[in-house]
Amino acid sequence: MDASRDVTPHIARRRDRNAANRRADHSIAVMSSAGARLNVTPTVTTLAVIKSRLAGAQRGHRLLKKKADALTLRYRGILRDIVEAKRKLATSMRDAHFAWTRAKYAGGDAVKHAVLDGVDRANVRVMAHEDNVAGVKIPKFTCRKCGADERRMELTGLARGGARVREAKASYGEAIGLLSELASLQTAFVTLDEAIKTTNRRVNALENYVTPRLQNTVKYILSELDELEREEFFRLKKVQAKKKKDIEETEMMEAEEEKRITQAVDAELRAFGDVIGGEGCLLYTSPSPRDRG
Repeated sequence: MDASRDVTPHIARRRDRNAANRRADHSIAVMSSAGARLNVTPTVTTLAVIKSRLAGAQRGHRLLKKKADALTLRYRGILRDIVEAKRKLATSMRDAHFAWTRAKYAGGDAVKHAVLDGVDRANVRVMAHEDNVAGVKIPKFTCRKCGADERRMELTGLARGGARVREAKASYGEAIGLLSELASLQTAFVTLDEAIKTTNRRVNALENYVTPRLQNTVKYILSELDELEREEFFRLKKVQAKKKKDIEETEMMEAEEEKRITQAVDAELRAFGDVIGGEGCLLYTSPSPRDRG
């Protein structure tokens, strides 16, 4: 129960921090993603690049989301292990303290000096190595006994209270193992807590800031390309209409020129016909009686 009470405030504080971070991320997202986009030139090449970046951001968001879920699952498991380890450690330390009290009662105050004289170096060493959880390195501690002093410790307290001393030694050895296990769990707990917060910040940044900006940029480029396409279509239509109008005007001018030429030719032919007709009259006119006389 004490171990549960020790861990519960930390959970409450972490829940409050997460809620505050979510509210802050949501407010930032509302302010930043509303119409925000990258300052780029709307071209087809830029559209391909932005789409590639958007696909990478979405893929990274999925991977980070899976990582956050895996870390959270391990975090909850470690939390349960911490509660159980604290309960076991409390029981082991109580038994070790009682065993040492019994040893001092059986051997007197001389047992303490006998134990200190029988040990010149530690026979338990703590080894540290790393465990990998979803790319997060978690330190882990293990205890290893050094057998060099085991034989010397067997003779400690042989005169008075030897059995009690060995019992106390075994109890404290078990307590040291549980203590190193608890240290590993608590260190992993803090490390995972920081990793989860960092991962959630990245997930929120990708979800609420990066991805909306890229999506808005893609929409902007598509709209600009559509506008350019419409402008190009309108320009082509205007060019075709102008070409058609020029062709019609050219045909009209050619028709008028042909009509003018035709009229000029007809006028010349009529004039020529008139001239030819007048000379014929002079040739075929009979002489007058005056001329005959």
